[in-house]
Amino acid sequence: METTHLPPAILLMGPTTSGKTAVAMALADRFPVELISVDSAQVFVDMNLGTAKPDPATLARYPHRLIDLIPPEQSYSAARFCADALAAMADITAAGKVPLLVGGTILYFRALLQGLAELPQADPALRAEIDAEAAMHGWPAIHARLASLDPATAARLHPTDSQRLQRALEICLLSGRKMSELLAESESTKPPYDFLSIGLLPSDRSVLHARIARRFDEMLLAGLDDEVRMLRAKYDLNLGLPSMRCVGYRQVWEAQEGLYGKPEMRDRGIYATRQLAKRQITWLGNGFPADHTYDCLDTALIDKVAERTKAFLRT
Repeated sequence: METTHLPPAILLMGPTTSGKTAVAMALADRFPVELISVDSAQVFVDMNLGTAKPDPATLARYPHRLIDLIPPEQSYSAARFCADALAAMADITAAGKVPLLVGGTILYFRALLQGLAELPQADPALRAEIDAEAAMHGWPAIHARLASLDPATAARLHPTDSQRLQRALEICLLSGRKMSELLAESESTKPPYDFLSIGLLPSDRSVLHARIARRFDEMLLAGLDDEVRMLRAKYDLNLGLPSMRCVGYRQVWEAQEGLYGKPEMRDRGIYATRQLAKRQITWLGNGFPADHTYDCLDTALIDKVAERTKAFLRT
């Protein structure tokens, strides 16, 4: 029986500071790949330091698609990512190259491979009610409310993950159904590609935590405080926007408002980044595992991933 040969595509996933960009650039040096960013923060224009966006010189040598797409006043969704990513993948494939999707926004990877459910549109009035309830009782109380309506969704969300808790509860209240059920009903719309998925996970989380602290300190030294001031002056922003919910930006903003000093801001920023990494690791370890997983702390990481990529592209 004749089989249809699908074009190859590579997914490179991992938590923050796992070395994804370095591995992706090394693969670009060795193979005919083009990079597509899978990062919900790097889509924002002018948000460079706090998102660990590659610098202009790096981007000139290793172009990344889906970076600098929208101003920080706007929102970017998983649905739009899927549309943008599929268009970029088709363009890269037509040019005879291989799409290499690299990033840490696991929700985007999952949406691309598993499809998107038909979920109700956002309701500003209901969101305002949820935010007011959270302001009065705290986001853990919202998490408890969600758990009574949709235990499966609540189980995978952190009690202080305000953005996702708000959306999950909103969906339950608007649809009268569990978000987990709606997602389960989503038909698979896996793109027509032969995927190689690679996950980078740390064998020692304490080393990853040290990397996170070092990177956050480097961001502060490079002028993250000035970047946030520039963003606030240039755009009409508030802490409710997805851009300003990004780790680092919220903490610097709150410090600029005098809610706490710089030492506490640093501690809060590092803690928030560690919590983000924890969620990413959980997703990759349980909710959305890769075909092949490598220790991101392995000194031979790049060579091992390159060997796997070489074997994949030969098939």
